[in-house]
Amino acid sequence: MPSSSENRYLKLEVINGKNLRVPSDSIPAGIYVSIYIGWRRTWQSAIKVLSSDRSVVWGDSVTLSSYASPAYVVLPTLSVEIRASYEADRMLGGGEVIGKLQMSWDGLLDHGDKLYSLSFPPVQGVRPSLTLKATVVHTCDNKNGTLSDYLVDSKITQDTDAGHAELAKYVTRKRVSHLNCAIQHFQSVLDQCPVSHPDRATALTNLAWAHLKGCSRNDLQDIDVTTSLFRDALALRPQRHPDRLLSLYKLTQALTWRYGEKGTAADIREAAQLYHELLPLCLEGTYLHNIVIDECNELPTDASDEGLHLRRVVLELCPPGHQLRPRALDELAQAVEARFEQHGSIDDLDTSIQLCREAVSLCPEGHSDRDSSLNNLALLLVSRFDHQNKPNDINEAISLHEEALRMCPLGHKIRDSLLDNLGSALISRFKKCGDIDDITRAVGLHREALTLCLPGHPSRDTMLNNLAVALMARYYKMDIIEDLNEAIDRYHESLQLKRLDHGHANLFNLSSALLSRFKQTQKNEDVEEAMIICREALASLSSLHPSRYFSYLWLQEAYLSRYQILHDPADLSLAIENFRLASGHPTQGFPERIEEAIDWARQAEVYQHESALEAYQMCFELFDSHVMTRSSIVSRREAATAFRGARSLPVDAASCAIRRDNLRQAVELMEQGRGQQWSLASRLRTPVEDLEAANATLAHNYLELSKLVSNAAQSAATITDRAAADRAATDYRRLTRQWEVAIAEIRNIRAFSRFLLPPSYEDLQAAARHGPVIILIASQYSCSAIIVPTSGDPHHIPLPSVSLVHLINLKDRFARAIRQASRMNPKESRSDLIVLSRIIWDEIMLPIVNVLEHVLKLKRRSRIWLCPTAAFTSIPLHAANPFQTKADRSKEPCLEDLYICSYTPTLSALVRSRQLMKKRVPPSFVAIGQGQPGTGKGKALLTVDSELELVHKLVPATANRTAISGDAATRANALDALQQNTWVHLACHGKQDRTQPYNSHFVMRDEHLTLLDIMERDIPHAEFAFLSACHTAVGDEETPDEVIHLAAGLQFSGFKSVIGTLWEVDDGVAKHVVEAFYRYMFRDLEDGGVMDCTKAAWALNCATHSVKTKVPLEQRMVFIHIGV
Repeated sequence: MPSSSENRYLKLEVINGKNLRVPSDSIPAGIYVSIYIGWRRTWQSAIKVLSSDRSVVWGDSVTLSSYASPAYVVLPTLSVEIRASYEADRMLGGGEVIGKLQMSWDGLLDHGDKLYSLSFPPVQGVRPSLTLKATVVHTCDNKNGTLSDYLVDSKITQDTDAGHAELAKYVTRKRVSHLNCAIQHFQSVLDQCPVSHPDRATALTNLAWAHLKGCSRNDLQDIDVTTSLFRDALALRPQRHPDRLLSLYKLTQALTWRYGEKGTAADIREAAQLYHELLPLCLEGTYLHNIVIDECNELPTDASDEGLHLRRVVLELCPPGHQLRPRALDELAQAVEARFEQHGSIDDLDTSIQLCREAVSLCPEGHSDRDSSLNNLALLLVSRFDHQNKPNDINEAISLHEEALRMCPLGHKIRDSLLDNLGSALISRFKKCGDIDDITRAVGLHREALTLCLPGHPSRDTMLNNLAVALMARYYKMDIIEDLNEAIDRYHESLQLKRLDHGHANLFNLSSALLSRFKQTQKNEDVEEAMIICREALASLSSLHPSRYFSYLWLQEAYLSRYQILHDPADLSLAIENFRLASGHPTQGFPERIEEAIDWARQAEVYQHESALEAYQMCFELFDSHVMTRSSIVSRREAATAFRGARSLPVDAASCAIRRDNLRQAVELMEQGRGQQWSLASRLRTPVEDLEAANATLAHNYLELSKLVSNAAQSAATITDRAAADRAATDYRRLTRQWEVAIAEIRNIRAFSRFLLPPSYEDLQAAARHGPVIILIASQYSCSAIIVPTSGDPHHIPLPSVSLVHLINLKDRFARAIRQASRMNPKESRSDLIVLSRIIWDEIMLPIVNVLEHVLKLKRRSRIWLCPTAAFTSIPLHAANPFQTKADRSKEPCLEDLYICSYTPTLSALVRSRQLMKKRVPPSFVAIGQGQPGTGKGKALLTVDSELELVHKLVPATANRTAISGDAATRANALDALQQNTWVHLACHGKQDRTQPYNSHFVMRDEHLTLLDIMERDIPHAEFAFLSACHTAVGDEETPDEVIHLAAGLQFSGFKSVIGTLWEVDDGVAKHVVEAFYRYMFRDLEDGGVMDCTKAAWALNCATHSVKTKVPLEQRMVFIHIGV
């Protein structure tokens, strides 16, 4: 070296290191840098933890003299070395070399005092580097321990360093000889470290790690010995020991690997427990932090409380913005979904979907994990569709599967799974919607997926099974026998590849296919094999496993199929028992159980089995529970209409009870099955005066929870974002469970043991307190009427000349006659309507009138209530009229001559209105009119203003009269007026939405005033409403027994007495009915009487009689009274 370098010092700063990979692929406790002058190590940096990006920041410095020794003639070489340390505490040896470079003294000064990068030979294909800075100084100020003595060179350190070097060679060169050398060196170290030696834990760990590396490459078979060594090392590193962190990690590696080899559940459970301790010790931003989270994410899905807790801890360690958060979300979602599969709680499924939605949101287009996140979310949506039948779920799932598939072209490693999953989603939609294109496409997708899974592929059994599922779905629709036979062959092939404990779904699918072939060929071996399969599955499943449902389902099918051929009563009994078990299995979703209960009821009717009434009862209970899980009014109706064959259940159940001479149960079942939407909503508004007197605390708690549940349902109806809707649904069910607990506490009080339970006949008879209620039942099995009298047992009136087909025809004829009459001159005879009114009288109402007159001795002009069902709801029963003249030339009395007729949607609705009559306030009357609704909202109603003026004159001044019309008649003002007044008159367009009845509305100036708006108002002091608008008292075609219309909505919101309309109203002649009605309604007020809404039915009866010469028949028939 030139003399100019003499008497100078070199200050070297080690700033940071990057791309620091360890040759042996081990996890280091830290990384450090050493400086060698000649053969002697002169300086060592601090040991720093490796960061998640494989970098280290030191900032350490050393001052080096160019005269290391006066004896040097030629200056010694200068070397820089990067090493991995496997101990954070006391180091044993120098660790493992990552990189080493020789440098010249002058070379350090070539960069002046600027930072520069020193690049090392590649490790695992990447070059490690150091960032350094060298400057000349003239004094030696060594604050970092420069010129320190080299560590004691001992046999232990030599063997340890040699062991690390040989292990690195084994990993990189894959020669077992290097592994054997490494183990010999590490074993020698352990032999030199007896039990009390401070380095024994390190010696055990190094030897165990070498063994684990050998086991993982199948070069060693001693995993049990390896695990024991790691356990011994961990025992020597108690809590708070600096190296306990790595000992925990390495033991989890051994346990996880042994689980993969031997499948011992205890190993994976122990590993999960160790991760619980390990995770909090891993500092965020470190390499080990990310490695451990990745390892946790690779653990098998565990639905236990401990497994879920571990997944939540991992997620907490991956806050928003963390690169591993999407994977942590997905893994937690899978674990929660696994718990759903075990226990059937829909909340778990909703939680899984929420987690997966967040994961998808964190994986935008171009993200490497987007395809798998889309796939996971889609699978969960299909699962929820299968349990809840929400159409949006299956459509969204198919779109997500399609997007994921587009991202994975031919040759992609998960293309087979994506093809299979999309095919399965299309099958689910096909089963619900029946679109042939869906099932054709599904079969093609499953065939393509199978071609990607040749014999030996681990997923081939799944692909075989799912292709068979698609073929069976197409067979059921198109009856192609080749599909059936191929499906059975595919199922058998799949089961040969799958263990029983992993193939229950395959077994059930095969059972189904065998039964289908048995029905075709009647070969007994098929049905016998199906029964054996189901019994074996039952024996292997826990009592609450959701899959037991499918065993019951297919056993029921097997026994029933065999009964249909052999007619052995024992088979029918066993089929019914399995119907009972399947529909009652608590951990299966409600839709499947409802379908099974409906089938049970139908088959019990066909074979006249005594369990039919039990089956109907099960249907209603399951319907009630299923609908209660829906968080909005609209979604409840969707749930109610999703089941084929369910529409007629209430009337069929009542008909069944009648045929068994149990009229009281007929009334109870009819009430339980009808008007479920109103029944469910009214539970949240049940008066609790008696409960308040018995237990004020329980009453208050119930009312508060009822309000919260109701508010949650209302807010859910306005949410359009799917993720937010899922969260709202979960919150709704949480509140519902709290509400149910409160109800259970109330029922513990003896006097309230039936609080909110389906009402008994005695409860329902309160509806007939002021006159008999006539329930008209239109069933496919029989049509008849039941009269519920004021006291005593109900009376049955058969209607032998009436059938369901006859009623549907009569309904259609009425609709045509009304349309024709609307185009006729007011003076023309309504001959078609007259003929139809005679039919109603002769075939329906006359037999009922005979019982009212001769059996019940009901006086003329008494009140009666009509409660029509099914097809009866579309027929104007009150208009029954013989249109005949007696011998003395007087007219035969019609129904409305004999009695004052009212309608009630259900008996419970009438009972509830009567209960609310207990609280009355001073009357206030508002007339709301909108004759100029605006463009596109209907024609102008020219008589609305004059109608409002007329009403204003007829209503007594004591009633605090107000009116809203024109520009002031807006949706908001109308709602406010309904809320603030006890009496209401509405004159405007009314529109019945027959496809979505909750959208039925009154046309206001700005926005529509919908049925949903009205239902959301609770107006307990309201009394009377006159709806001078079209179509306000007619329900929808899909769910006629739910009686969802505007008049019923007003009754539900609190109006006890409502005048509504069955079809279109002619405003030009309707004013005559309105005028006559109010004149009769308030006739007695001049003599000091009070406004009484219970007179409305009588006033309407008198009014329609008085305007016969002014108003045509169809415009008199159009008005009906509902309520008290």
